[in-house]
Amino acid sequence: MTDEPMPEDKPVKTKRPQQVYTLLVEVGRKAEDGLPPKATGAGLLCYASGVDEEEAVRETVAILKTADMAPLDVQGYGTLEEREAAGDEIDAEERALMARALAENSVIVAQVTPFFD
Repeated sequence: MTDEPMPEDKPVKTKRPQQVYTLLVEVGRKAEDGLPPKATGAGLLCYASGVDEEEAVRETVAILKTADMAPLDVQGYGTLEEREAAGDEIDAEERALMARALAENSVIVAQVTPFFD
């Protein structure tokens, strides 16, 4: 027998699975944002992957900023399961976009609704 100390067991980090969150992002105007000339901003319906909603929001805001958008506010509507539990009807097209966001670990802008005065 040796007197060498036994290595301590390190806690095993479990990798949390990615989920897709439905986000509604309000954006303001910024030069080169691609919105119609007389628009005052827009609402963007996005599907974003993340281990939690906070990560999905951070990634979405970061990507929109790199696309010359000016995010002002983000409202989360939860995961597919959370939305179904709340009674939302989710069609096949929306499910396909969510599946793509998960498969690509990405943010998908599904709809842009410009705002006008």
